[in-house]
Amino acid sequence: MPFDSMLTRRSLMTAAAALGANLTAPAWAQAAYPARPVHLIVPYAAGGGTDFFARLVATSMSTTLGQQIVVENRPGAGTQIGAEVVAKADPDGYTFLLGDTSTYASNESLYQKLSYDPQKDFAPISLTGRFAIVLLVNTDKLNVNSVKELIAAAQKAPGTIDYASAGVGSPFHLAAELFAQSAGIKLNHVPYKGAGPALQDLAGGQIGMMFVDFASARSQLGLKSIKAIGVCSPDEFYGLPGVPAVAVDVPGFEGWAWQGFSAPAKVSPDIIAKLRDAYLKAVNDPEIRQKLIAAGIDPLQSTPQEMADYIAAETAKWAQVIKTAGIKMD
Repeated sequence: MPFDSMLTRRSLMTAAAALGANLTAPAWAQAAYPARPVHLIVPYAAGGGTDFFARLVATSMSTTLGQQIVVENRPGAGTQIGAEVVAKADPDGYTFLLGDTSTYASNESLYQKLSYDPQKDFAPISLTGRFAIVLLVNTDKLNVNSVKELIAAAQKAPGTIDYASAGVGSPFHLAAELFAQSAGIKLNHVPYKGAGPALQDLAGGQIGMMFVDFASARSQLGLKSIKAIGVCSPDEFYGLPGVPAVAVDVPGFEGWAWQGFSAPAKVSPDIIAKLRDAYLKAVNDPEIRQKLIAAGIDPLQSTPQEMADYIAAETAKWAQVIKTAGIKMD
């Protein structure tokens, strides 16, 4: 056989071997995922409801995946710091995010310049949970015992009733703005640096009312002067039997603080499916589910597309509230 024919044959064999390796490498890589610990970014400080959720389900997900899920708290800038970490991470499935209402829906309208793009930088995995929001009043400071009485008092003296929030642009601030707009009343916002300080002043009578998540509200409901007069779910909330939905007096009103898992954009669908399947196994474990419910978290699960559709709907909803209220963040 001539030398050039032998070279051509060897070249073809080498090329075929290389092509075969390239064709099989992705399948091998996908089958091996995860081959090392996976990092779950929580854009809040340790100890809160989102952190509690992350650590509880991460333990189960680690067992299912066969690799540890390391929970990393990256708080700050209205969840932007943590979100940016994931947005800029390699799309290899080893970094994913537990974002929330702010991360995915309201930040886009609140901030003139975001460090990430909520629409383009993330691949949805699943909605994970929502937190019931409760309307609390200090009846010594604000002499009302129902949503109807609160609305009447606000109509009588527009802009004189103060309400606290966990911060400008927080889900609780936005719930209050939605309430005021829906009820046609004017309230005065007093922002705090977190729900804890706001609740302290509510209990102390420095402030008359606030919207807050049920898990935080429970610590105050034993106080004689603190009363839950409404819940932001469309119907009565299981954790507060007898407390009516705000929607009874403000038709159509609904507000949740919600969260969901996402990965960097361009992560492969196979990796998304593995992470989602591990989460579904965790959230459907009866013991884990009961712990979440006891903490005031309504566990959720969805397809990636359902999460994307929900984000789109919530983004539009809160954009209108934010625009009407004229809320802006630096």
